[in-house]
Amino acid sequence: MTAPAKDDPSGTLADAQELVATPWAVLDDYQCFGCSPHNAKGLQLRFKALPDGLATVFQLGSAHESYPGVVHGGLAGVICDETMGNLIVLRTGKPAFTTAMRLRYLAPIPVGAPHECRARIVNTGDTGLINAEADILDATGGVVATARATYRPVALEAARDRITLSDGDAGRLADVLTASAPALASATAAAAGAPGPASVPAPDPVPVSVPVPVSAPATTSEES
Repeated sequence: MTAPAKDDPSGTLADAQELVATPWAVLDDYQCFGCSPHNAKGLQLRFKALPDGLATVFQLGSAHESYPGVVHGGLAGVICDETMGNLIVLRTGKPAFTTAMRLRYLAPIPVGAPHECRARIVNTGDTGLINAEADILDATGGVVATARATYRPVALEAARDRITLSDGDAGRLADVLTASAPALASATAAAAGAPGPASVPAPDPVPVSVPVPVSAPATTSEES
């Protein structure tokens, strides 16, 4: 689970900006491992707008290890996928399915240390696919992992063939998705006018909900 960063004697950590809520959070039984606030065993990632994209700050513990003291590399993929996918959902107002993702690991991610994942959209193609990139940064601003992925945004009604939603939940979700693009644009404009952090901001222990959305299923290769 994402945890607040410990005291930062070096003074390199900055306070997190106002957080952007994902649309799926309006569903009480939503259990996404990456971003659901309802999943006690999940990462419970929270997101903030950047001038050029979306970011999340995380700090994982020993329950997320591979080798002793090192975060499992697969979780780096989950975090990158969640950040890129949520950015696309918020931008398009549609669920987005991952069709391909490639990761590059540059350095181990130690447990107990705050890191930040920053995602941005690279381009949109004529096929309807959207390409995005993400970097994971350590507290000094060094890049420890990178990812590039392709997503296919799908209208909510079409997406219901692949996901389980009641009519009531679909209606609530549709309302939030419709508001996602203008809400993210407003948050992005605010972020552009705010001074940026020197490196990695400390995770905020209490999320601030704003009328924005999203979450994409965390798949890494085949289309969902």
